[in-house]
Amino acid sequence: QVQLVESGGGSVQAGGSLRLSCAASGRSFSLLVMGWFRQAPGKEREFVAAISQSGGRTYYADSVKGRFTISRDNAEKTVTLQMSGLKPGDTAVYYCAAVWTPANRPLPNADYAYWGQGTQVIVSS
Repeated sequence: QVQLVESGGGSVQAGGSLRLSCAASGRSFSLLVMGWFRQAPGKEREFVAAISQSGGRTYYADSVKGRFTISRDNAEKTVTLQMSGLKPGDTAVYYCAAVWTPANRPLPNADYAYWGQGTQVIVSS
């Protein structure tokens, strides 16, 4: 079993930056693909970014490419989403997620098995 706990959300003005962290517990963190998703009010949850087991591959939604960076520390069992150039449209609850995926497969943007409780990000204009 895998437990995920997010932190780092908050309020920021447009153009600002925030850093979200996700701490994982459970076994074999280094075998998990990790991802971030978000859900804005009245909208469906959407994929934001994913990172491979070793951290060598990343995958971003077009809407955040060039502004957000996902990274991980397997020794600390953490994954981070560094967000810059934030826009009001980035306002959402952000969720950390994890899935068991064979190495060298394409990074998934759906069907994650484990989820955190979410952390709120509010970007004001």
